[in-house]
Amino acid sequence: MNPAVHAARLGLSRGWIEFRHALANPQEIGFTLVTTFAFIAVIYFQRDARIPGTDLSLAAATMPGILGLGVAFNSLMGVVGSLAVEREDGTLLRAKALPHGMLGYLVGRVTSVSLGALGSLVVVVAAGLILVPELRAAGAGGWLTVFWVALLGLAATLPWGAVIGSLATNPQTAAGLSMLVFGGLTSISGIFYPITALAGWLQGVAQAFPIYWLGLGMRSALLPDAAVAAELGGSWRPLPTFGVLLAWTVAGLVLAPPILRRMARRESGSLMQARRDRALQRIG
Repeated sequence: MNPAVHAARLGLSRGWIEFRHALANPQEIGFTLVTTFAFIAVIYFQRDARIPGTDLSLAAATMPGILGLGVAFNSLMGVVGSLAVEREDGTLLRAKALPHGMLGYLVGRVTSVSLGALGSLVVVVAAGLILVPELRAAGAGGWLTVFWVALLGLAATLPWGAVIGSLATNPQTAAGLSMLVFGGLTSISGIFYPITALAGWLQGVAQAFPIYWLGLGMRSALLPDAAVAAELGGSWRPLPTFGVLLAWTVAGLVLAPPILRRMARRESGSLMQARRDRALQRIG
């Protein structure tokens, strides 16, 4: 068997095992649990409010944005956080010592984070179907759109989490850098509303990044047909949604592995110990 294929298979197995262990230990998936229940709380408190002039509940209008944001947030931040921590505790250094170890490590990390993000998505959708009756009208076509947008959104954001995590020198820097990038993009991407309310140049910037297209794809799946009038060009634009998310996926898969390998080449036992010593000094 090809060594790279073997390493990828081991990575898939590792990712599945890590995900199962995380389910048995809530502390390991605490971040995902907190965000999931925060999203459900938003839906709960909005369930009885109505958008003025319509019969649509505020929860139904917010739900597509919650799903899109959840996919991007859990995938991007999950990879950044785990990569930064495992760089500190020596996991990355051990993976580097194995043949094609970095490939196996990356596949395993992507697998476990993807399963966690999809699990969170399923829980939020289940809660939404109970709390927001309008979602039941989406039909098979709507839920199929939710499925492919979520999968492609994961693929478009996960590799970039590895890139950001590779550029950070410690978990604190990783968290700050990723939150800065994610918060900035979310603020202009209209994840909860059509970006027609923004300035023209901001609309152009927003459309260059996957978060906008995640929100648009989810809105196209779950909102009534009449809601398309508020979107750019009066269209849900499924083909551009697919194309932009696919482009970010391809770019991430091309750039993330060499950046991760470059970061791994710089890792050594002495550097890891130096980081531990600095961390102990901060604690002391």
